Amino acid sequence: MPDFSLERELARQIGSIQAAVRIAGLDEVGRGPWAGPVVAAAVWLEPKALNPALSKRLDDSKKLSKTAREDISEQLWALESNGKAAIALGQAGVGEIDSLNILKASLLAMTRATSALPFTPDGALVDGNRLPDLPCPAVAVIKGDGRSLSIAAASIVAKVSRDRQMAELALKYPGYGWERNQGYGTAEHRDGIARLGITGAHRLSFRPIREAALLTL
Repeated sequence: MPDFSLERELARQIGSIQAAVRIAGLDEVGRGPWAGPVVAAAVWLEPKALNPALSKRLDDSKKLSKTAREDISEQLWALESNGKAAIALGQAGVGEIDSLNILKASLLAMTRATSALPFTPDGALVDGNRLPDLPCPAVAVIKGDGRSLSIAAASIVAKVSRDRQMAELALKYPGYGWERNQGYGTAEHRDGIARLGITGAHRLSFRPIREAALLTL
């Protein structure tokens, strides 16, 4: 289960320079889908303000039910509104994904999320094995959403935010099931493409979408 061990370790490394350090966790959601943006979150949690019951629920967003993710996200935003946490979102749109590639777009989304925080963090823990361009020391943590409470919180906030965006896009582009599949290449999504073609929210740089676009020429 995730804890604050990685946050404390990075804080110790920075501590010789800074008397008080704030370590943010970064994660992104939406690298695999065929449609929609990639969304990132940056989250700083005040350890002493984190309710033990909430702490025990924080985990990789993929391991949690939709109901659990939404409830936890609401509690995290409540901490933010009380000044006991800082949360910011960033994203890269379909055009940026297609022009940059999905990896660079994901890193850009994390850079934007960090820049949107109300302060510059003293350090950051980033889920994965690549670091975005950040204004602070950072450490890449493989499977960090299962190891760091800050990253786990970021993964949940980003997932809830993106799922809601995809549900809104499903209203604009009905027939693809994005309110259920979030743009992933499910049978329902493939069927929608076969019947309706591709939309402005599809990622043309992804092979199945590129091939579907060629069929309509």
